[in-house]
Amino acid sequence: MLEEIAPYQKSYVHNRTWGDDNGAAHLRSCIIGTSYCCPFVEGRLLLGTWQQIVFIDFDTRSRQRQIAVQLIGN
Repeated sequence: MLEEIAPYQKSYVHNRTWGDDNGAAHLRSCIIGTSYCCPFVEGRLLLGTWQQIVFIDFDTRSRQRQIAVQLIGN
């Protein structure tokens, strides 16, 4: 679905403006989102049977990444 909406091979103004090739990555990130909030009870995430939290990197080249986890509660 993402390849239909934001294909990597398309010529984006972003790519021409910044001299890179990650315009599709930015669009995909806007669609999927950059954060997720998940409740937890007694130290366990409240996820459905088939649910999981995954990290997706849409960029076209390898980079150092950091993931921030924030826990709020008692």
